[in-house]
This record gives sequence, structure tokens and C-alpha cells, in this order.
Amino acid sequence: MRFHTYSSPHLTGPNEVGLLMHRVAWALAPGALAAIWFFGWGVLLNLALSLATCLGAEALMLRLRGRPVGPALRDGSAGLTGLLLGLALPPLAPWWVVLVGGLFAMVLGKHLFGGLGYNPFNPAMVGYVVLLISFPREMTLWPPPQGVAGLHPGLLDALAWKFLGQLPVGQGLDSLTMASPLDAVRTHIGLGQRLEEIRHLPVFGSLAGRGWEWVNLGYLAGGLWLLRARLIHWRIPTAVLGSLFVLAMVFHLYDPDNYASPLFHLLSGATMLGAFFIATDPVTASSTPRGQLIYGAGIGLIVYVIRNWGGYPDGMAFAVLLMNIATPTLDYYTRPPVFGERDPDE
Repeated sequence: MRFHTYSSPHLTGPNEVGLLMHRVAWALAPGALAAIWFFGWGVLLNLALSLATCLGAEALMLRLRGRPVGPALRDGSAGLTGLLLGLALPPLAPWWVVLVGGLFAMVLGKHLFGGLGYNPFNPAMVGYVVLLISFPREMTLWPPPQGVAGLHPGLLDALAWKFLGQLPVGQGLDSLTMASPLDAVRTHIGLGQRLEEIRHLPVFGSLAGRGWEWVNLGYLAGGLWLLRARLIHWRIPTAVLGSLFVLAMVFHLYDPDNYASPLFHLLSGATMLGAFFIATDPVTASSTPRGQLIYGAGIGLIVYVIRNWGGYPDGMAFAVLLMNIATPTLDYYTRPPVFGERDPDE
């Protein structure tokens, strides 16, 4: 008789994998709802497509590897990857872009290395970066936020474009899309304009981009709940946001005409989503106290460098993956001393 054996942990408790993943998914709700409100039905369609793709790819890979499908699907890791990838993608991205991103996330980013617990890179960010490099045009299809443009694609319009490539009658793709605040700042600064002139563009709100600031505040609320529930530790998000804030403050004080304020950087792009939900991935992040601080600070540093001098408007995905590479080294050199041993730094 063949008995099924499972890897540890064999005793579950309040921090079991499935419960942790589902709570993190619920914490995404405030930011996700804000994104749907400001950027339309495309966000919800991305979530549904990405979730279905990641769950399907998870089941297929488990079958091919001869592993039990049910327990792996119930742990919520594939679903959370689908949610994170879906929230990161532009709402007007075609269906096949979402499909390709989900397949790369699960197959290349997760199962190629042995599945959950063995992947050195965050799977959602692997899928996102593959899409960003391979399909740069499709990854810029962000609609203007609610209240900026007169026409906002409805559900039927979003379905027609995403699955059939059909636009509303009399409308071109340029009329339904708009540069993100980070992209607008990079473009206009490159044209020699000052930030004071750029702030009058309709895409900007009170503190950062219109809509974007509320989406980031939603993710901040969810992240603070995760901290309060002790599902994540404060070190990584604090180091990410702290290093980004300090760098933005220094350069903004040095040249306020060409470098955006710290609040703009904190409430733009994927800052809060990355700091609380992506960088804190327990599998790919550093596990030592000092290592987590260095890991988070490195992400904030790389994000700021890419945003100001790199080739992409936002650098959260690249920053997370680069620091994922450094995680084993950080854990090795920042290991706390074993009980009874003398700390070599003392």
C-alpha cells in the first residue's frame, strides 16, 4: 500500500501557510477596491484572469511532477501570486498578456525551482518583469483615473478590448490611455520642464497622482493591519519606505525643480504594494533581523535609482528580484550568534 507523505510542518497553528496567505489576500482588499474604482473594470478582469491562470498552472505543474494537487491549491500561495500579478498589470492589458505573465510566474518563477519554499525569486515579480521586458507597449496601457477623462471604459468596453481588441466606436487607444504620474514626471523632466509646471497636469492629485495616492493609501491600510496582526514584521516595510523617503528628501531639498517630493514617491506606483505585500514574502526575503533591514533598504534604494535614472518609470519589481538574489548572502553574513557563542562584532 502506498502512503502519502507530506513535508513539514506537520503541526499547524495560527501561522500555518494557508491561513497566512488568505489573510494577506484579504489585506489587499482596500487597495484593490480603490484600484477598481479609479481605473475601471480592467483591474477586476486582470484579477480574475491572473487568478485562474495561476491556479490552473499550479494544478498542471503538480500533476506533471506527481504531487498531490488539493493541498497545494488550498494553501493559497498560487492564488496570492495571481492576485499580486493581476493588481500590478495595466487594466487595459490584453488577455494573453495576463495569461503569459501567470504562466511564467508559476512555471518559471516557482515550480522550476521545486515549488513553494524553494523558489529564490518572488513568482509574481518574475512574471511581471518577463512581461515588462517582452511587451513594453502592452505594459503601458493604463487608463486615466476616474474623474480625469470624460470617457471611462465600462465593463462591456473593457471585455471587448481585452478579449477581442475592439475599441469603442470613434475612440482610439490613445484617447483611452494616459501616462502614469511617474512616467509623466520622467518625460516632462527630460523635456526640460520643472516640477512646478508639471504639477498642473490633470493626472496629479493633492499629494501624488490622482487615484494612485488613494490606491497606495489602501495598500498602506492593509499593510498596517498585517503588522498589527503580526503576520509580517515591521523591519522590511519600514526599511523600504524609510530608505525611499530619505533618498527622495535629500534630492528634493538639493534640487526641488527636478526631484519629486518624498510623499510623491511613497504614494506613487507600486510603493505600498511592494513594501508590505511583495518584499515581505517569507520565502524570498531575508530571514535575519539585520538582513531584513539591509534587504528592505536595498529595495528602496534601487527603486529610487530606477525611477530617476533608469529606463523604467517604476522599479519595484526589479528591486525586489535583485535583492532576492542577495538574500542568501545577507542571511549568511547577518546570522545572529548561536546561544552560548560570543558575538564576533563585540
